[in-house]
Amino acid sequence: MSWLSDSVNLIGLLGAVAILLITIYVVGFYFKKMKDAKADGELTEHDWDGIKEFKNDIPIGWIVIFFVVILWGLWYMFFGYPLKSFSQIGQYNEEVKAHNEKFEQRWGSLTQEDKIAMGEGIFLVQCSQCHGINAEGINGKAQNLKAWGKEEGIIEIINTGSKGLGYAAGEMSPGLVGTDEEKRQVAAYVMKTFSPRKSTKYSQADVEAGRIVYQNICSTCHGNDGSGNANGIEGFASDLRTYGDYKFVKHVLQNGKKGFIGKMPSFEYANFSETQVQALTAYINSLQVID
Repeated sequence: MSWLSDSVNLIGLLGAVAILLITIYVVGFYFKKMKDAKADGELTEHDWDGIKEFKNDIPIGWIVIFFVVILWGLWYMFFGYPLKSFSQIGQYNEEVKAHNEKFEQRWGSLTQEDKIAMGEGIFLVQCSQCHGINAEGINGKAQNLKAWGKEEGIIEIINTGSKGLGYAAGEMSPGLVGTDEEKRQVAAYVMKTFSPRKSTKYSQADVEAGRIVYQNICSTCHGNDGSGNANGIEGFASDLRTYGDYKFVKHVLQNGKKGFIGKMPSFEYANFSETQVQALTAYINSLQVID
């Protein structure tokens, strides 16, 4: 196929020829004018060491070209390219989509053990640089993923606060819950009531005590149902119903997270498939909490 059959190439060539011809004409016109023009006309009051400038109107041709370029730019962006022409970015996105579809067909029915193994590989390549090979966060330089999705992770967030997930509620300040016992009870309530990884190890007394503390403090932002919909705003704070689930991990991977020691970038560019996010979540949830 000839490269001239591509409309974008053809438009670019015609545009280059037009610019060349216009340039030759304008340069020739002003060279001729420099030879023939006389220094007459009305001068402005501006004076630079005895040098003044003429009062000249904006050339009509300049105004016409200015608006033509604007109109052409709008057409080019919204109609000419890339919506109706070849796009390398569009081709790349199509190839990624096709690759992910093949990936899902081959790996979409993994066992839990296989997901953990796949997730470990993803973690070591993409996450271990900041969270450490053992996922403990390298002495607080990043979040301790061995505690994430578990009771200990909730207690850690209560102690250190949370920031940078882009919710309307803004930052969660540290120390909102008072005693260690109350923190443990709130964690028990969240894990037993909201988290997809619902646990039966908590006593009813702790869960009930945690519910009272949660309703008095946490529900202001996270809502009574833990959905994060509060104060009339959907997604006001994080959805605790996804805590420990791949949906929470997916949100962080897509949006990044600003922490107290730096910013975790968005991994949107990596185009993780659903299976890969689920595998990474399975691996993180399989990690044992530090004693």
